[in-house]
Amino acid sequence: MRLFALLSLFCPTVALAGPVQIEGPAGPLEAEALAAPGARAAVVIVPGSGPVDRDGNAPALGLRSDSYRLLAEALQTAGIASLRIDKRGFGGSAGAIADPNDVTIAAYAGDLRRWVARAAGLAPCVWIAGHSEGGLVALVAAEEPPEALCGLILMATPGRPVGQLLVEQMRALPGNAPLMPEVEAMVATLEAGGRRDPETLPPPLRPLFGAGLQDYMADLFAYDPAAVAERWHGPVLILQGGADMQVRPEDAGLLAAAMPQARRADLPGVTHMLKADLPGRPYATYTDPALPLAPGVVPAILEAVEGR
Repeated sequence: MRLFALLSLFCPTVALAGPVQIEGPAGPLEAEALAAPGARAAVVIVPGSGPVDRDGNAPALGLRSDSYRLLAEALQTAGIASLRIDKRGFGGSAGAIADPNDVTIAAYAGDLRRWVARAAGLAPCVWIAGHSEGGLVALVAAEEPPEALCGLILMATPGRPVGQLLVEQMRALPGNAPLMPEVEAMVATLEAGGRRDPETLPPPLRPLFGAGLQDYMADLFAYDPAAVAERWHGPVLILQGGADMQVRPEDAGLLAAAMPQARRADLPGVTHMLKADLPGRPYATYTDPALPLAPGVVPAILEAVEGR
């Protein structure tokens, strides 16, 4: 683990709490800072896919978990600072680009490297905590690690190409059976670098594979997270819930095999939103911000970050 005692001499100090900004391509990128007095470590929390904001919510999709806010507050209580970011095109970073779909994983990773440098104003040792797709962004950012980067926390992160994961997720819903040949063909087209007129797809699939999304999906599907993970040799925690309906323990296994140095925390009964599953209410953790994080989440992160 690399600790840079003099790093704060060369990095701007981040506000103790509240929004902070760095320069984006066409406007500012924004994050929410939570400082901790005397913190030796800070965590940059990276959202998952789509219009998920710094708190872990996406009102347009009915997602209201507050998972990232709850994590940041728990870390602060334990003496760990944090920045939870809004991706370019969303939330407080909406003005950073004109079209939030006109992005690549490499662009997100470049933004993240600069957020790590900014977080060094909170603490000399910075960890990236990427959730879901944000874990892939963390892995790509770590291919050219910023000086202050100490380690990665991969929370419910795919270990397979995301196109394969999408096919698996859609196949798991019985009502999608008639659509699966078209889904599989569309994913194969995007994986091969091709595009398709959405109007040629069945109506239920047109929003998923909209013309404005296909460039981004093709870029995303080109990554094999496990292959990218092999190139990171620093500290890493793989955090995986046993009741996750989106990313499976198999994915955590692929990441762990690619990074023999990794710690792995398997959390039985924990959903994709890092909360305990409620029997009979499969989507409660996605829609009820009052539900707390699962008891094992924060201790696992603290053990990794503090080297215990």
